[in-house]
Amino acid sequence: MEQRMSLVTLGVADLRRARRFYEAGLGWKPGFASDDVVFYETGGPIIALWSRRDLAADAQIEDDESTFGGLALAHNVRSREDVEAVLAEAAAAGAAILKSAEDTQWGGYSGYFADPDGHLWEVAFNPAWTIGEDGAVRMK
Repeated sequence: MEQRMSLVTLGVADLRRARRFYEAGLGWKPGFASDDVVFYETGGPIIALWSRRDLAADAQIEDDESTFGGLALAHNVRSREDVEAVLAEAAAAGAAILKSAEDTQWGGYSGYFADPDGHLWEVAFNPAWTIGEDGAVRMK
């Protein structure tokens, strides 16, 4: 697994309210937005806003505030095969595989693991995004 964090997904209670905060309040401009998700390029990891409930369901975990902080980190990779390899490497290192890699509704391929302290990581291949030589992720 390359030493890289590509995306931080914030599980939000109210997407419209969250967008108002980031866009009207902070002046951020979305790189992509729909009724379900918003992505902001930040010069580092991409920040995503997504329903907290949908994030928990996607990772196949309970949306329990005492155990799920509403946050997921992501490691994007260059191919579907890399998703499988990184999940296997994480499992061998002691991670719990929460969701095996599978095709996604957005045309990619992803799975989830939790590190030994329960922090949620998505490993994803997104064919609509590029990963530069330096590991920087960009929305096409």
